[in-house]
Amino acid sequence: MAKIRSKDTKPELMLRRMLHRAGLRYRLHDRRLPGKPDLVFAGRRKVIFVNGCFWHGHDCPVGSRLPKSNTEFWADKRRRNQERDGRQRIQLVDQGWRYLDVWECEILTDADLLRDVRLFLGH
Repeated sequence: MAKIRSKDTKPELMLRRMLHRAGLRYRLHDRRLPGKPDLVFAGRRKVIFVNGCFWHGHDCPVGSRLPKSNTEFWADKRRRNQERDGRQRIQLVDQGWRYLDVWECEILTDADLLRDVRLFLGH
């Protein structure tokens, strides 16, 4: 698992390119915020998290599948990730921030993702 990236993943880079081409500017991985959000729109007090479907237990075909070996370990790992994500989202809201979770599968397949992000940002 040491080779699994926590930032600059392919889905994150794809989203960043899409938003930059659309003229949206952001900061990356602000350590001062809970969960170090992938994209930070400080002026709007909004953040975007790019979640891997497998690692965060999304309900898509990739995220709902567990490995056949060591199943209990992986189920527990994903449950802990989801609990941590929940705590971090609560902390962000308590600090006056709004967040958007973007899933890996949405970046790869959703043609309306840019529209959805613009709606979230208030464009």
